[in-house]
Amino acid sequence: MRIRRLTGIMLFFMLPGIAPGAGPADYITERAALVDEIRAYARLDRSAATNPLSEEVLETIAKVERHQFVPEIWRDQAYRNRPLPIGHGQTISQPYIVAIMTDLLELEPDDVVLEVGTGSGYQAAILAELVRQVYSIEIVEPLAVQVKERLARLGYDTVTTRLGDGYYGWEENAPFDGIIVTAAASHVPPPLIEQLKPGGRMVIPVGSQFLTQYLLLIEKSEHGEITSRQITAVRFVPLTGDH
Repeated sequence: MRIRRLTGIMLFFMLPGIAPGAGPADYITERAALVDEIRAYARLDRSAATNPLSEEVLETIAKVERHQFVPEIWRDQAYRNRPLPIGHGQTISQPYIVAIMTDLLELEPDDVVLEVGTGSGYQAAILAELVRQVYSIEIVEPLAVQVKERLARLGYDTVTTRLGDGYYGWEENAPFDGIIVTAAASHVPPPLIEQLKPGGRMVIPVGSQFLTQYLLLIEKSEHGEITSRQITAVRFVPLTGDH
């Protein structure tokens, strides 16, 4: 069976050994089972870019408490390998897609990363476990307020958030070693390319809300040359803003 062309919200089937709905006492076990499921997906995925996934990224998935980033009503499903609603028409991404996007950035401990689309804060928390500093922008004001409090409460003090239009990046903190966009754009925003450090990588879904979207890996060479590579089909909410 091949899953390379399936989307981020179509990869919902459950592997044996995962017990959806388990209580807090089982969250550690559930995270471990989730990582096993992600490994299984990666073994089936024939994309060279995602197989195998970095053990460091998988260990981070096993560490970060995803149930802290979903609404109470969905908490019993926090460790299912699927996206979940977080309100205001937004979702927390499928863990497998989070793992792929994080892995593609090839992060180093001293890196500084920009995230466009903070959402629940889950992706920012994953990044914070791997790099020195994360800057994250959220355009939906209620989510921006919630996530600022959530990340502070959970101790992610290396994540700096702000309310704004991520299309334009965060120029005063550029350049960035990595940029990750968690909403689908109609094209790659030029300001983000400009703010990517030479030698850096950007991962972004591109495409229409109603047509096929593709996850792109954008790389900037040490001399500033830009190359892009299509990784896999995905499904994200659209990138919004005045552009």
